[in-house]
Amino acid sequence: METAATLNDSAIALTEANRPKEAISLFRKALAMEPANPLLWLNLGIAQQKSGDYNSAIDSFFHCLSFDSSMAEAWNALGLIHYELERFEEAEAFYKKALQKEGRSPKNWNNLGVLYFTIGSYEEARHCFEQAVSLSPHYYDALYNLRDTCTELGDTRAAVEFGRRLGELKNTKPVRLS
Repeated sequence: METAATLNDSAIALTEANRPKEAISLFRKALAMEPANPLLWLNLGIAQQKSGDYNSAIDSFFHCLSFDSSMAEAWNALGLIHYELERFEEAEAFYKKALQKEGRSPKNWNNLGVLYFTIGSYEEARHCFEQAVSLSPHYYDALYNLRDTCTELGDTRAAVEFGRRLGELKNTKPVRLS
């Protein structure tokens, strides 16, 4: 028997297989069964974002938050979309909201750091990447970003140290959270 949970699982697999349009129809079917399920709305938004339908994704993330405003992942996803659309002030606000909800998320810290790096706020970026690395010392992307930020800031000693740590991680499977 098809349930919202089994449809959700199948749709997630389709999204991960880069078949978001097929996933979207399954998420919609699941939402017909459980229209107030915030996780279904979140996952629908992720598939819509992956398909390039940002407006629908934004609507889905806000639906998710209307049922559970504490879902940091939805706030972070809104930040990602606005970052991709180069709406940096909105992206910053959404990332900060994600951090208010889940301040121990290295992914949230890293994403805010990427935004700051992009706009040239290197000190703020460094702080964010340092937070991400302090929470997850083997988080490859954050270490990589921290190394590059230290280079931009002219802190060669720190850049070399983070480069050394990255080299050590190449022999292990990198931790990718974004």
